[in-house]
Amino acid sequence: MVAMALHKAGLSKEQKKAKKEAYLVKMKKLLEEYKQVVVVKCDNVGSSQFQTIRKELRGTCEFVMGKNTLIRKAIKNQAETQPELEELLPHIKGNVGFIFTKGDLYQLKAKLAELKAPSPAKAGVIAPNDVIVPAGDTGLDPTQTNFVQALNIASKITKGQIEITSETLLIKEGEKVGVSQAVLLQKLKINPFKYGAVIDVVYDNGIVYDAKALDLTESDIVKKFQEGVQAATAISLAANLPTEAACPHLMLNAFQALLGFSKESGVVFPLAEKIFNNMTAVAATAVATESKTEEKKEEAPAAKEEEEEEDFGGFGDLF
Repeated sequence: MVAMALHKAGLSKEQKKAKKEAYLVKMKKLLEEYKQVVVVKCDNVGSSQFQTIRKELRGTCEFVMGKNTLIRKAIKNQAETQPELEELLPHIKGNVGFIFTKGDLYQLKAKLAELKAPSPAKAGVIAPNDVIVPAGDTGLDPTQTNFVQALNIASKITKGQIEITSETLLIKEGEKVGVSQAVLLQKLKINPFKYGAVIDVVYDNGIVYDAKALDLTESDIVKKFQEGVQAATAISLAANLPTEAACPHLMLNAFQALLGFSKESGVVFPLAEKIFNNMTAVAATAVATESKTEEKKEEAPAAKEEEEEEDFGGFGDLF
């Protein structure tokens, strides 16, 4: 793990310059060594949580933080030999970090999700998810009824405390948290948000793609690939274009047409003759099987009639 935040306080100009140069050298080495680089957003992540993330990723990843200006400079320098890195530049904004890894990206994403920590709702922040206040006792005394009702939360007084009568959507995802909303959630001891290092984009062997791609499982990817091949095959067949996907179907169709011509014209080649003989044998077997089935059906009623005649014979002896 590597943490390279540069601190201005107490450093001379020469020391600052040396730290910047060391940072650029380290970034150059990492960008050359690793083919997988994950850009993570680290909004609302405290220093203690950073330490936890670094500790949990130690040994499998290199986690680098730093000033965006220095990160951009490091990437621009390395882009002279690795031009594909320039695609990362638009994503270096806000509070971002870099995770260098040689491991499984799906596992990394899952690990980062596990390391998210519950956080209180602070006034002014954008809600990353809906915030729902559950129904039930609040522990708040009756003097705060007006405060609760001002937030459009239905409530009543039960046993000397405020009780919320029904579950209420307090904040919608994407909305800015208001002061009163933040105060109420604090009073109710609700930490509605979880913050951590969130993957923004991935640089993978020269290709940059959105983190949403990591939501796809291996079976999802195989399914989409199959759908793409099927679509390409259908287009190729409709346009009569010989593509790799369509060739097996085109060859099968051509062979079936050839067999049809051979059957109609009487011009039979060895493979066609073998196929025709097999078809004749299968047809004969099917006819024989059907005949046996019909014979069994006919035999069953005959046996029944014979039994009935014997019964009548018995009655005849009585007269």
